[in-house]
Amino acid sequence: MPKRIAAFGEVMMRLQVPGYETLQQGDTLKYSFSGTGVNVVSALTRYGHTGWLITRLPDNPLGTAATVYLRKLGIDTARIVRGGKYIGIYFLENGFGARPSRVTYTNRLESSFNTAPEGTYDFAEVAAGIDGVHFCGITLAMNDGVRAQMKSLAEAVKRRGGQVIFDCNYRPSLWGEGGYAKAKPHYEEMLRLADIVMMNEKDAMLTLGMSTTKREREEQLAELIPGVAAEYGISLIAGTHRSIHGDNSHSLRGFIYKDGRLVFSERLTFSVYDRIGAGDAFASGIIHGELEGFAPEQTVRFAAAAGMLAHTVPGDTPMATEAEILRAMKQASPGDVER
Repeated sequence: MPKRIAAFGEVMMRLQVPGYETLQQGDTLKYSFSGTGVNVVSALTRYGHTGWLITRLPDNPLGTAATVYLRKLGIDTARIVRGGKYIGIYFLENGFGARPSRVTYTNRLESSFNTAPEGTYDFAEVAAGIDGVHFCGITLAMNDGVRAQMKSLAEAVKRRGGQVIFDCNYRPSLWGEGGYAKAKPHYEEMLRLADIVMMNEKDAMLTLGMSTTKREREEQLAELIPGVAAEYGISLIAGTHRSIHGDNSHSLRGFIYKDGRLVFSERLTFSVYDRIGAGDAFASGIIHGELEGFAPEQTVRFAAAAGMLAHTVPGDTPMATEAEILRAMKQASPGDVER
């Protein structure tokens, strides 16, 4: 049965250099609008759910352009607040081979979202109308005002019996020097409120300060993730392991920890057109599987296939429908023409 899911987070303006040029080489930029919350709720609308975005956009033509773009993605924009002057911007340079992709942020801390004063949002009204809410660690990194808003909305949703979804999404550049120590208490606060969490063993070790003597990633995962779930009362933890190969292809394997069991997807290997936002596609697949009552094995396979398909389209936002993901899970021959 379709659900109503909100995401609380910033809308970013993405400015991309064409092809594989660097900013130093390029002389044109293509713009679009995205953000973790945008990507997740847009994907969920493609699976048949209703997706709300809770954010603040500037009261100027840029804010209007962003709102129109979000509507085209299927997102309900009725609860977007207008105010302030700026939108956060990032520049994307596509990597190739040994050169990684690079994201450069600008104007972010002064954005309308990150300067929204207390009382901007009616969290009680939002919580009354949704089944769950999504947050991410990128938003958590912004400032104390945004962190207080995240906590208030999460608590309001919990009081109404809704689910709180938290994607750890730690970004070193946003937390600065000594970032893990700064981030830990804020992460712990969100984890105690969360029902569904996206993280892996690196988050447990680096952000939460947990230790293990295991050396292999899957062994570390098997030791640490059950401890995180027990410590913070989390019902489901999911994440991915990624490998990058010399031919510019990637491999992805998803996992779910639920009801005391750790379940993995197949390891999927594929070519990459645009990597940004693929983690949000995986998260949306996990959320959809939980909302629909899939078995964990089906949920993690669905999420991994959603993540794989997100690498095949330009832009941050996943574009695959549920039917397309289910077809990819059956390993249809690549390159066939649908008729």
